[in-house]
Amino acid sequence: MSEEEKAEPTPPPADDLVTTQHSITVKRRKLNYTATTGRVVLREEVLTDGAFDGHKPKAEVFVTSYTLDGADPAKRPVTFAFNGGPGSSSVWLHLGLLGPRRVLSGDVGDMVPPPYGIGDNPETLLADSDLVFIDPVSTGYSRAAKGEKPGAYHGFQGDIESVAEVIRLWTSRNGRWMSPKFLCGESYGTLRAAGLAEHLQSRHGMFLNGLMLISSVLDFATLEFNEGHDLGYSLYLPTYTAIAHYHGKIDGTLPERLAEAEEYASRDYPWALGRGSRLSTEERQEAVAKVAALTGLSEDYVDRVNLRVEHIRFYTELLRAERRTVGRLDGRFSGWDNDYGREQLSEDPSFSAIMGPYTAALNHYVRTELEYENDLPYEIISRAVHPWSYKEFEGAHVTVAGKLAAAMRANPHLKVHVAFGHYDGATPYFAAEHMIAHLAIPKELHENIESAYYPAGHMMYVHEPSRVQQSADLAKFVKASSNV
Repeated sequence: MSEEEKAEPTPPPADDLVTTQHSITVKRRKLNYTATTGRVVLREEVLTDGAFDGHKPKAEVFVTSYTLDGADPAKRPVTFAFNGGPGSSSVWLHLGLLGPRRVLSGDVGDMVPPPYGIGDNPETLLADSDLVFIDPVSTGYSRAAKGEKPGAYHGFQGDIESVAEVIRLWTSRNGRWMSPKFLCGESYGTLRAAGLAEHLQSRHGMFLNGLMLISSVLDFATLEFNEGHDLGYSLYLPTYTAIAHYHGKIDGTLPERLAEAEEYASRDYPWALGRGSRLSTEERQEAVAKVAALTGLSEDYVDRVNLRVEHIRFYTELLRAERRTVGRLDGRFSGWDNDYGREQLSEDPSFSAIMGPYTAALNHYVRTELEYENDLPYEIISRAVHPWSYKEFEGAHVTVAGKLAAAMRANPHLKVHVAFGHYDGATPYFAAEHMIAHLAIPKELHENIESAYYPAGHMMYVHEPSRVQQSADLAKFVKASSNV
């Protein structure tokens, strides 16, 4: 190599997008669509001594988009989708629910063995909206740019700003500022979506048509089990009831028992927990018996934990006599452990059941069908993002309730769809209902919020009847909220 070649600077990274053409038949209608896959380079404006010094690459974000060929951009909605974690790629919504291709994984009691499968998704939201799947920095193939620290993106605000920049760039480069626009997030992705709705409005003037919040968590206080903080115990109770009912630990119909659990969790249970040692012997025994009846646990156990059933302890205790544990993400699943005296899961059987199929499907699909090649490992779930920073909250609990309310007040046309899984032990449905009921919005804006419930878990689309129904529900929401 010559001295001139040695001295030549390394060129800055560029987008490495690959475009392919595909088709799918949905309800006897053939849809021709374009898939664009690859990493989009995010840059920041650099000032040196107050003077503009160019645009510096900061991160390379992996994005997969699907656009319907020949559609009118002014009337064609676009949905930006992502999962949560923090640290999760978008593979779950991409290949589980929304995309034109989906993993064939099976369900509880009938999981597909390796090497798994992938097929068309005739219920794809692509029939009603273009789709853009975003993998936040350090997930999927997304990485910080050379010389940059990925930790800048491993926190609430850095994550919001980088995902917002991807959305702004995609919208601008594809001429879609006048298109109806939606965000679809799952789990921590719902917290991201709510934060993005406010950030996109205030920073970029981008007003959205709708948010699709799947397995929602918008306020961490609703999920906490801290000494002196009893709210979480009440808000998890109906989920315990659903899971116990599924495994035959309590009788009656599920709607009846859920209604009973919700009523108790709303009134008498918080009162009993709040009374503490002031409960009389009779009152305490009545509360112990009621919680036991609603959770399928023994009265002795409920008494020993002082009426406070923590969620991971519940998943290890419910089927302890059968030497089984139940899933956190999806309480319909059960599995084995190496020690049935423990109170912490060594692994979540519901996550173990789906990790393999989704990982294999993505790695196969992106290379053989989308024709994108990258030797980096595709990080389905990245541990590198932890510890995740919430420094913006300065010691207060993490919540985006105020940001969502602000976005809705400023944009009264913003519609919100919230999807709940009754067996979701990670983001319990009653906790999300509680948060939504306390949003600081006028009564008329509550009419912009709709809810959908499914007899499934955190990734409710693993359950085939729920997947089909949820697909229809989301399509209906997009069409009704697009205003075109």
